Amino acid sequence: MPGYITKRSKGSYTVVVDLGRDPVTGKRRQLSRSVKGAKREAEALLVQLLHQRDAGVDAPPGKLTVADYLQKWLSEYARPNTAPKTYARYEQYVRLHLNPALGSIVLVKLRPLHIQAVYTAMQQKGLTARTALHCHRLLRNALQQAVRWQLLGRNPCDAVEPPRSARYEVPALTIDQAQAILDAAGGTRYGALVYLAITTGLRQGELLGLRWRDVDLDAGRLSVRQTCQWLSGQGFIFRQPKTHRSTRPVALSPGTVERLHQHRVSELEKRLAAGAYWQDHDLVFTDYLGKPIHPHTLWDGWRLIIRQTGIALRFHDLRHAHASLMLAQGTHAKIVQERLGHSTISTTLDIYSHVTPGLQEEAAARFDQLLGRRAVKHP
Repeated sequence: MPGYITKRSKGSYTVVVDLGRDPVTGKRRQLSRSVKGAKREAEALLVQLLHQRDAGVDAPPGKLTVADYLQKWLSEYARPNTAPKTYARYEQYVRLHLNPALGSIVLVKLRPLHIQAVYTAMQQKGLTARTALHCHRLLRNALQQAVRWQLLGRNPCDAVEPPRSARYEVPALTIDQAQAILDAAGGTRYGALVYLAITTGLRQGELLGLRWRDVDLDAGRLSVRQTCQWLSGQGFIFRQPKTHRSTRPVALSPGTVERLHQHRVSELEKRLAAGAYWQDHDLVFTDYLGKPIHPHTLWDGWRLIIRQTGIALRFHDLRHAHASLMLAQGTHAKIVQERLGHSTISTTLDIYSHVTPGLQEEAAARFDQLLGRRAVKHP
């Protein structure tokens, strides 16, 4: 029998769960817990303990702490289902913020008030609301998995007010500003990289992982098939994009094709100069020995470029600049979504909503022309 309930006295029950035989001694193990209240509460506890036992948790059923669970979630769910860089960020949030505050609490006793107090304390310590919000999203996802694994009956994060973080306002570059950035980058080793970032909207990892075999200059098209990330202690990691939308073809403008032709010539010259020291990864953008460009090296170069223009801009904002410029020219949002690799068109519209109001006004002004209507005179 996997488990049973016995009545001890009025309003008191004992819940017993069979844990199987000890692998060392061979003796049968049982867990016994007392419950005060109605029989249905004892029945609910029995179901919960059986679910915990069947999930194979390391801690005894009913004593699994938040720290124990989060470690299990990281190793068995987050690691195989997220990118290495994402997993490293999750592990850091758990280690630095969640475990110190919530780790000692037994998972089934975790309450919304515990979680809410953590977010308040984080901001009182001077941490940003954005950090607290990231912790909330991580914890909510982790506890939702606990519900699926039947370790919890409900997710306590659902009853928590998430921290409010100021939304990052995506900068909308003008054509003149974009040209100023291209001019400043043109005389540096990152000229072609910046040019491709502005004209395609590729992510940094997609640019650094782009290979020549994925670029068809004759057809004027590239395919995003791998990304390159740097992780401390692990080095460069190449992997496929995280979603099928991210794996995508991107059309190139004639000017971009010409710029890549020029860049390929300079890469061949760099390869000849390196000689036997060249490490061939077939990458479009490399350091002086053919290895991937380190993100910190790129960011240092980017700061020098952007300083010449006087424009406050992150390197990742070149992706936003591409989308904003295309939308401002009247390009359909569906095309922009496909080029950026967003999972849905609503994601694109939510991020770039500040670009669309002017487009809506233009569409409204053209509506009467579309219907062939004349202005109506009112008495």
